[in-house]
Amino acid sequence: MSSKRSSRMVERLPLTEARVHLGEVIKRVHLDKVRVILEKDGIPVAGLLDIDEFEDYLELQDPKVRAHIRKSTQEYLAGKSRPATEFLRELREEAQRKTRRRRSA
Repeated sequence: MSSKRSSRMVERLPLTEARVHLGEVIKRVHLDKVRVILEKDGIPVAGLLDIDEFEDYLELQDPKVRAHIRKSTQEYLAGKSRPATEFLRELREEAQRKTRRRRSA
């Protein structure tokens, strides 16, 4: 299977060639995280990407998710963030307190 590379992990492939090598193309998309632009007569008509990346894309189309990301970014830029290690330590401490309460009850 030959392909023309255009940029970072994106390949352009004639639709007829993709049809002949579909299994191999899908395997590369899934395992190697390669994105493929399918072309018909040199015109891009469709794209292939790994299902995880596609699901992320779909999630980002949700206005609620975008609003949450926007709000989180504003809070971060306003200095309302803390190191992840601190947050994880607090979660562990809270879990330990709950475990102690259950054992003593």
